[in-house]
Amino acid sequence: MGNGVSFFTPNKEMAGRASMAMMQGGRQVYGMPGAFYGKGFDSAVASGMAYITGELEKMDPKVRDPLTSVTWQRDMVAKTGGGWVEYTSTYNVDYGTTGPNDLSIVGTASNTIPVMQVSTEKNLYKVFTWMHMMRINFVDMAKAKQIGRSLEDMLNKGIRLNYNKSLDMNVYKGFEKLGTTGLVNDPNVVVATADNGASGKATWKDKTPDEILDDINQAITAAWVASEYDLDGMPNHILIPPQQYTLLVTRKVSEAGNCSLLEYLMNNNIAKNQGRSISIYPSRWCIKAGAGQTDRMVAYVNDEDKVNFDITVPITRAMSSPNLSAAAYDTLYAAQIGQVKFNYYQPVRYIDGI
Repeated sequence: MGNGVSFFTPNKEMAGRASMAMMQGGRQVYGMPGAFYGKGFDSAVASGMAYITGELEKMDPKVRDPLTSVTWQRDMVAKTGGGWVEYTSTYNVDYGTTGPNDLSIVGTASNTIPVMQVSTEKNLYKVFTWMHMMRINFVDMAKAKQIGRSLEDMLNKGIRLNYNKSLDMNVYKGFEKLGTTGLVNDPNVVVATADNGASGKATWKDKTPDEILDDINQAITAAWVASEYDLDGMPNHILIPPQQYTLLVTRKVSEAGNCSLLEYLMNNNIAKNQGRSISIYPSRWCIKAGAGQTDRMVAYVNDEDKVNFDITVPITRAMSSPNLSAAAYDTLYAAQIGQVKFNYYQPVRYIDGI
């Protein structure tokens, strides 16, 4: 043809194939017998260029972990060490006197000298062995290494996340199937129901700032009284559901809008008046933790002497060996964790229905 452009004219067999291609979506070029293009032709070209598609791919090198969180380290002290054991134990001591002279004053009223008595009690707490295995297929490991990835590192992160999830469950709720409880559901803690406000409801979203402050002060004061007004028994740590925490942060107290309800509570509670400070944190474990699936507030002293749990053996890479039948390497991770120990129940209070 003119303009220096020429087209290849297929023979009869090729023309037949071209017709088939057009039936599958190809289109004949107008005025150019035998010349065609379209889906049939494009797919043939695309398959031949497929390798280039991979070359033109921009790969994000970051591997994204699941969105999740653990908070046990914020809310409870872990005592580490002790080795592979079956139980942990604590001792409590109590004092009393015998004799009719309860004042211990000797004189005209009484010459009887009372005798001091001591009573000790041993408490046993369960310890659980935690184990998890990592299996790395030899071929998969080689493939991952070839593209600059470490399959072992990814599996290791997954195992440690599982370990911390187990610690979270142990700290807050315990292992129900194993007969233990945690920080938010111990049956020995005194439980109170939040009072109704002027609205006739106990939920914080329906209460005034002063009514919410009263709920917090009642919990702190009740624990303080039960501790015989020992300031070391005055709660300094409060957990509430995230929805209630959001309310405290976003609701303004002053008309000027420069003081949140959270700030108001932090600065006007009874603990602050006694020279102590409190911390208020959101905790998903408080959601429906109360009686009748109500939301619960937990007020307690976050101190090793009052409440803690043991990690007698922190997570460790215990052993590793080849698995010939699976063409893989097996690695065992192990740890030992103890149940939550309330050394004193007086400084703890649950308030339900907030």
